[in-house]
This record gives sequence, structure tokens and C-alpha cells, in this order.
Amino acid sequence: MSQPYRIFRITAVAEAFSWAGLLVGMYLKRVAEVTDLGVSIFGPIHGALFVTYVVSVLWLGFKERWSVLRVLVGLSAAIPPFTTLIFERWVAGRRPAGNEKVLEPAA
Repeated sequence: MSQPYRIFRITAVAEAFSWAGLLVGMYLKRVAEVTDLGVSIFGPIHGALFVTYVVSVLWLGFKERWSVLRVLVGLSAAIPPFTTLIFERWVAGRRPAGNEKVLEPAA
């Protein structure tokens, strides 16, 4: 597994988990009106992971020579909650495993 892909995969999962924490924190603050501690903790964490995810998508897209459309889909996956997990699985299914060579179509 390449270093850019490994970092992308870790940040995609971490970004999704931080979304979950932030959503719970927003519920506790706005709906249950119990505490704003969850938002205070997970807000900055999610913000940092969001930026890290964006950088990792751009880095992997450059290294893997993704199309502009794939990069844009990857970047937009950070907006709805948990969509980074779906995008990561989609990308994982289109990568050669291990040392396999990608076969080019015959001309």
C-alpha cells in the first residue's frame, strides 16, 4: 500500500468518526441542551481532520493521476457525514492489490 493511499485511508475513516462525534455534540448542545462540551472538543478535531482529508485527496489524486472529476467527488465526499467512508471503499475497489500491475487496454 502506498504512503499517500495509506494516509488517505486513515484520514477518510478518522474524518467520518469525527463527524459522528460532532453530530453527537451538536445534539447534546442544541436538542438535549445538556452541554456544549462535545462541540468544543469535536469541532476543532473535525476541522483539522477535514483539512487533512482534503490534502490527502489532492495528494493521492496527483500521485494516482486521478481525473479531475474523481478528485472533485473525493473532495465533495467530505461534506455529507460519513461519505468519506463510501468514497474510500469505492477508491479501494479500483486499486490494484499489492504488486499487481494494471493492464492497459490494447491499442
